[in-house]
Amino acid sequence: MSGRVAVLVPAWNEEGTVGDVVREIREALPGAAVVVIDDGSADDTAGAARGAGAVVLRLPHNLGIGAAMQTGYRYARERGFDAAVQVDGDGQHIPAEIPRLLEALREGADLAVGSRFHERGDYRAPRARRFGILFFSLTVSLLTGRRFRDTTSGFRAANRRVIAFFSRHYPSDYPEPEAILILSRAGYDVREVPARLRERGGGSSSITAIRGIYYMIKVFLALVMGTLRRTRNGGGGEER
Repeated sequence: MSGRVAVLVPAWNEEGTVGDVVREIREALPGAAVVVIDDGSADDTAGAARGAGAVVLRLPHNLGIGAAMQTGYRYARERGFDAAVQVDGDGQHIPAEIPRLLEALREGADLAVGSRFHERGDYRAPRARRFGILFFSLTVSLLTGRRFRDTTSGFRAANRRVIAFFSRHYPSDYPEPEAILILSRAGYDVREVPARLRERGGGSSSITAIRGIYYMIKVFLALVMGTLRRTRNGGGGEER
């Protein structure tokens, strides 16, 4: 895809991995701007990212992935980027796969989601996480009338329209499934493309079993209530 690309890396206490992630992104996309959003880390995530060549946006407290990503999208909109790619700071996403996402944008997608399950790959999520992935994918598929396999994937690319949309409206807490639903209901073209994933390079997931159940209930209610609200309002999406 031609145009200016910003790679947004939300990171929370990822000092041990974020530097390698930034360097790998810069190697895979030499012309892209790498922007790390440090979500109130207690370690030196910001220093590691800056030392690897990234622009660092620091949030004063741990505000969550939703606030971190909205901050990144606002940065991308204000500076006129044509595409914004989300890559996690823990090393799970493979920057060499980014061109697949950008190609989907070039072909007309508004949001391209890197799906771990679009084709058979080596990644095997733990059983509890597989259940959560399946649960949200089925829920979003039912509510949109479209088949989605990996709505929890945080590896995604957005075009200028979606950058502008997300800079104004972005879900909080566990936003990936809800973001797909919101865009789909608003008439945006959301596509899944095959993408490999590897084991995280360090740290630990912030989502424990108990928090996972809490998020499942909370996000499920948000998805359903949002759909009912839009149906009562006539089913229309926001202006594009």
